[in-house]
Amino acid sequence: MEIIKTPQEMQHWARNNRPASRRGFVPTMGALHQGHETLIQHSRQNNDQTVLSIFVNPTQFNVASDYEKYPRNDTRDLAIAEHHGVDVVYMPSADEMYPENFRSFVEPGIASDPMEGAGRPGHFRGVTTVVTKLFHAVSPDIAYFGKKDYQQLAVIRQMVTELNFPITIEGVETVRDEDGLALSSRNARLSPSARADAPIIFQALSDVRELFDAGTRQCDVLLEAFKKSLSRSSLISLEYATISDARSLVEITQIDDDAVLCVAAWYDDVRLIDNIELHPH
Repeated sequence: MEIIKTPQEMQHWARNNRPASRRGFVPTMGALHQGHETLIQHSRQNNDQTVLSIFVNPTQFNVASDYEKYPRNDTRDLAIAEHHGVDVVYMPSADEMYPENFRSFVEPGIASDPMEGAGRPGHFRGVTTVVTKLFHAVSPDIAYFGKKDYQQLAVIRQMVTELNFPITIEGVETVRDEDGLALSSRNARLSPSARADAPIIFQALSDVRELFDAGTRQCDVLLEAFKKSLSRSSLISLEYATISDARSLVEITQIDDDAVLCVAAWYDDVRLIDNIELHPH
C-alpha cells in the first residue's frame, strides 16, 4: 500500500498507473469505522484499483473548534486501509490543499439549499470544493459515498452532473449497529443514556416506512407520524425532519416520485443525522 501526501504526487501516480478497467475512490475524513470499511469493500469488489483519501477538510466546518476536535487516528486508519487491500492512501495536509491566499471555490447546486445547507452556511461549498480537488488529484472512474449523509450525496451527484465530471457516483446503503443506529464517528461522543436512546431515530423512520408501504403519500401525515414516534424519547431534540424530492432535495407535500425523509436531531451537544428513501413505484 502506497501513501501519497501531495496533490502533485497523487496526480503523477494517477496518470502513470491507469488500471486495466476502473479505479475506485473512497473519500473520507478519517476516523474510519465499519461504514467506511463497507465503502472500501464495494470499491475493492468492483474495481482494479482502490484509492482512499484521508483529509479533515477545514472549509466545511462552520465552527473552528469543531474542526480542531474532529477525531484523528492516522495509525489506526492506515491499518484498516491496508487490511482491506487499498492500493493508495492519499493524505494531503491542509496547507497543501489550501495554500496561502486560496480563494477559488466551487459553488454547490440547489440540493445544498435546505436542511444542512440552511443551518450550516458555506458547509457544502467546502464539500464541493474539496471533492473537486480530490477528484482532480485521484482521477477516479467511480467514487463511493455513504447514503447516511444523503444530502452530501445528492450535492455531489448534482455537481458531477452539472459540471460534466466523467465520474460515476455510487451511493452505498447506510451501515447500522444491531439496534438500528446509523454508524458515525459522532456516536462515540454520546453519553451512555443517549446511546441507549438513540435507536429511536431509526425506529421512528421505520414507523414512517410502514405507513408509507401501507399507501400513505401525504408528507404532512408521514412527518406527523415520525414526530409522534420520536416523542417517546425525553432525551432527544429534533432539529428538522423534511421530506424532499430524492434528487433535487426540494421539499414536497405529496410523494409521487422517489423521495427521501431526512432528519437531524440532538443529544446534548451531539448532532445525529439519518434518513430513509421512499420509493412509490
